[in-house]
Amino acid sequence: MIPSWRFFKTVAPSPRIEYRLIEAGRVGDWQEDRPRPWHLGPGQILRRMLWNPNWNEQLYLVSCSERLIEAPSQHSVDEINRRVARLLPPGPESLQFRLVFLSREGAQIGKLVEYESMPVPLSALQEAVG
Repeated sequence: MIPSWRFFKTVAPSPRIEYRLIEAGRVGDWQEDRPRPWHLGPGQILRRMLWNPNWNEQLYLVSCSERLIEAPSQHSVDEINRRVARLLPPGPESLQFRLVFLSREGAQIGKLVEYESMPVPLSALQEAVG
């Protein structure tokens, strides 16, 4: 099987999701959602080729992010909020996410923020997924 690159309308950088937690008025630092591992062994690579539901969910989040940039909708915002909140421990009051694009600028990596959500109560999100 030979992949057809015509399948894609355009080839462009994908947005990355970063989130921060807010508790008692203190705003936390931005953190990357689901960072990729630095290293995978041969066994892990083979297993991931056959079974990788986490990567499927990550691809879904990329799709939601791209749609949010192109045509903002509450559905995309809600999906991203729910899926980010699902992996967080209970405790903080609110969650906020943003979509960033990384680009190389000489030897530096630049970061462009394309979208920043409003903070939402984390307890409501975790009840919705849990």
